[in-house]
Amino acid sequence: MGTGETRTDVVIVGAGPTGLALGIDLARRGVDALVVERGGQLAPGSRGKGFQPRTMEVFEDLGVLDAILAAGGTYPVGMVWRDGRQLGEHRMFDPAEDGEPHSRFTVPWMVPQWRTTRILHARLTELGGRVAFGREAVGVDQDTDGVTVRFASGAPVRARYAVAADGGRSVLRRALGIGMTGETVDPDPILVADVRVEGLDRGFWHLFPPGEAGRASEARETGGSGDPGGPGESHGSGGRRGFLAICPLAGTEDFQLVAQFPGADGPDTSLEGIRKVVGERTHLAPESVTGVGWSSDFRPRAALADRFRAGRVFLAGDAAHVHSPAGGQGLNTSVQDAYNLGWKLAAVLTGAAPEALLDTYEEERRPIAAHILALSTAIHRDQARRGAATRQLGLGYRESSLAVADREIPGGVRAGDRAPDVQVGGARLHASLAGPRWTLLAMGTRAPRTPEGVRVLSCPPVEPFGTGLYLVRPDGYVGWTGTDPEGLAAYAARVGAGAGAGT
Repeated sequence: MGTGETRTDVVIVGAGPTGLALGIDLARRGVDALVVERGGQLAPGSRGKGFQPRTMEVFEDLGVLDAILAAGGTYPVGMVWRDGRQLGEHRMFDPAEDGEPHSRFTVPWMVPQWRTTRILHARLTELGGRVAFGREAVGVDQDTDGVTVRFASGAPVRARYAVAADGGRSVLRRALGIGMTGETVDPDPILVADVRVEGLDRGFWHLFPPGEAGRASEARETGGSGDPGGPGESHGSGGRRGFLAICPLAGTEDFQLVAQFPGADGPDTSLEGIRKVVGERTHLAPESVTGVGWSSDFRPRAALADRFRAGRVFLAGDAAHVHSPAGGQGLNTSVQDAYNLGWKLAAVLTGAAPEALLDTYEEERRPIAAHILALSTAIHRDQARRGAATRQLGLGYRESSLAVADREIPGGVRAGDRAPDVQVGGARLHASLAGPRWTLLAMGTRAPRTPEGVRVLSCPPVEPFGTGLYLVRPDGYVGWTGTDPEGLAAYAARVGAGAGAGT
C-alpha cells in the first residue's frame, strides 16, 4: 500500500446522477464505496431535467422520491409562437394509454439537474456514503487483485472495482482504450442556459420555431401583427436562424433556454449573447433576460462505448453512452445503469455470487443503451414521438442469461420483465418489493423454502401475472419463474439471492 493511498471496495469516478445513484445503492447494501469528483462542488446547471416513470420508480426504491417530488413538477404544455403571436398549444408528450405497463407514474417529472444531484448527495451522506471533491482522475491501473485510480494531485485510490461515471469525455474510458462508436445527430451547435426572464408566462413551455432573423424585432415594433414567417433566408443581415425554446424550470424562478445556431462555429454563452438571440428570435425585448445562472453549448451526438467493462472497471452513464437530449432519455438510462450494477457488485463483493455475475451488466445494459440511443436520435429527427417507449416501463432483459423460465407455458409476466406495480393484497407491489433484497412471489401456489434473506409474498394470482413462482431481483425485474423448488434453489445459489442484502 502506497503512502497515503486510500482503500475502498468500489471507487466511483464522477458525482453526477449516475455516480451518486450508484453510491446510494451500494451504501444501503453496506458496501464501502467512495465517489470522487474533479470539481470542487456538485455541478451547476439544469442540464438533464426530466425523469421518466421508470426512473421515478427507481428513485422511490433508493429513498429519494419524496424529495424529488417536492423539488419539481410536471412539464407545462408547449406554446408555439410566430412573430409575437401565439399560434397554439403543442403537447410535448403523448398521454399514457390502456395496455401500458402498470405504474403509479404516468408522465415525466421535471427537476433541474443541479437540484437532483443535491438530493442524491444528501441521501448518500445520510447513508454514510462520501464524496471526495477536487479529485481529478488522470489514469487507472489494474491487476488481478484490484484497481488503482490516479489523480492530478493527491494520493491514489485503491479499490476492488472502479466505475467510470465521469461523462461523455470519460478519462477512465480513454485510459482503458475503449472506443465510442456513433454519429453526429445534428451538426449545428446548441446553446443551453438557465436564465431569469421577465414578462414570460411560466404556465407554458415557449417554442419559437426556426425562421428568419430580424422578423421578431419587427413583430415587437408592430405589436405582433406581421404574417407568420417560415424558415429560410432573411432579406436583412440576420440570416437563417434555428429554433429557440424557453421552458420554466419547475421548483425554481428560472427558465431553461435552448437555442440552435445553424452553420455557426459556436454560440455566445454570455448574458449579452443570450439577450441578443432572445431579441432576434422572440417577441421579447433583449433586456427581458435579467440574469444567467449557468450556460453551455454542445453538438448533439449519439455514441455507444464498444464495451461497458474492462477487467475490474465498468462504464456507466454518459461514459458508456451519449444521447441527444431529445426525448429525455440519457439521464434516465444512466441512473438505471447504476441500478443494474449496484446489486451485482454487492453480491460479488460479499461473496454471495461468483464474479461472473458482473458479466451480465454489459450483457443487459449495452443492448438497452443501443435501443435508447436509436430512439433519442429518431425523436431528435422527428421520426418518433415521446410516448410509451420514452417512459421506459416496457424495457426488460428477456434475452439475458439471468432470465430463466422453468415453466412450459409462460404467463403474462416473463423472466426478464420489469415486475408491474399491481395491487397485491391491498397494497402496491412495488411497496412490497422496496429495499435491497430479492422477493419470491408465490401466485396461487405454495411457497417453497427459500434462502435466508429472500422475503416471500404469497397471494392469489393477479393479472398480468399467472399462477406460479416469480423470483424478483433487487432491481425489480423478474429473474426466475417456474414451479420447481429445486430449480428455484439452483438459480438463487447462482445469483447470490438472499445473501448480503444490506439494509
